[in-house]
Amino acid sequence: MGLILAVTTLPVLADDLVVGKTAPPITLNTLDGKRIDLRDLRGKVVILTFWATWCDPCREELPLLSRYAQEHAKQGLVVLGFSLDTPDELDQVRTIASNLSFPVGLLGDPHVPGYGRIWHLPVSFTIDRNGRLVDNGWQDKQPAWTADRLEQVVTPLLAHAP
Repeated sequence: MGLILAVTTLPVLADDLVVGKTAPPITLNTLDGKRIDLRDLRGKVVILTFWATWCDPCREELPLLSRYAQEHAKQGLVVLGFSLDTPDELDQVRTIASNLSFPVGLLGDPHVPGYGRIWHLPVSFTIDRNGRLVDNGWQDKQPAWTADRLEQVVTPLLAHAP
């Protein structure tokens, strides 16, 4: 008779994600073949948002983030969208991305160095102009963006010029 070993893994949260410390590096490989490195965005306020086409709260949040990003781009806001969809869902990702004002790419792996395993969606991280993490999505009880939450978290960061 064989032994069955059951292992339960809990989501691993990244130790590097400390509000006030430098955000871990990450690069978005966009659907159109560009590479956007977080380190190249110093001087900008950056929202990293992780989502998927099958995530209803994500699909509700994305248009709001898109409008906000478009309205505040001149103030130095950059939103980077990381889709957790698989390559065989690329057509659906492209359809959604075509209606967004910010670049999108397929993450490819839910284990993101420095950010941990992306285990619930949507989740976002906000980074100030100096590259410091100011909003850790793992600590939020309500991860989805709302207009009020954007005004509370992001708008004050945009008021401070580089």
